[in-house]
Amino acid sequence: MSTLQAQAISTSRLDLLPLHVEHAEEMAAVLSDPALHTFIGGTPGTPQTLRSRYQRMIAGSPDPAVSWLNWVIQLRDVPCLTGTVQATVSLADHGLTAEIAWVVGTPWQRRGIATEAARGVVDWLSRKSVHTVIAHIHPEHRASAVVATAIGLTPTHEWHDGEVRWQRIIGE
Repeated sequence: MSTLQAQAISTSRLDLLPLHVEHAEEMAAVLSDPALHTFIGGTPGTPQTLRSRYQRMIAGSPDPAVSWLNWVIQLRDVPCLTGTVQATVSLADHGLTAEIAWVVGTPWQRRGIATEAARGVVDWLSRKSVHTVIAHIHPEHRASAVVATAIGLTPTHEWHDGEVRWQRIIGE
């Protein structure tokens, strides 16, 4: 598998931009609500913390068989960042598998932004020969379950760290 690189993705209302360290300042404000961390753990990061994390993420996985793809979500009408979406792509038994995750800042929730961003990434991944898309979602996180359902993932009976594995086989 050759390493995939995040590329800009446009949807009807959004531009998904490959993550850069320079996004840290604005993203620290976007992700500042402690409620965003209820299901994913941790606490809001400072701009310095995010810069350091983003540098590691941009450097990529130490495993050459794994691609870390990260985007910030930019609203096109009002050019501001609203969240992130990411995919970790690796080779599995049945071909390339992408584990995806998303987070949208509290002020921009309930507008379909996470669904549109996640759908944009899944569509992009499908053109990169990804066979399976998965997400791990806390069983009480109804908003993420709604997003996962909207992009064609269905819950499985598998659990990982207290979260349900959701899955979609591309082309089905």
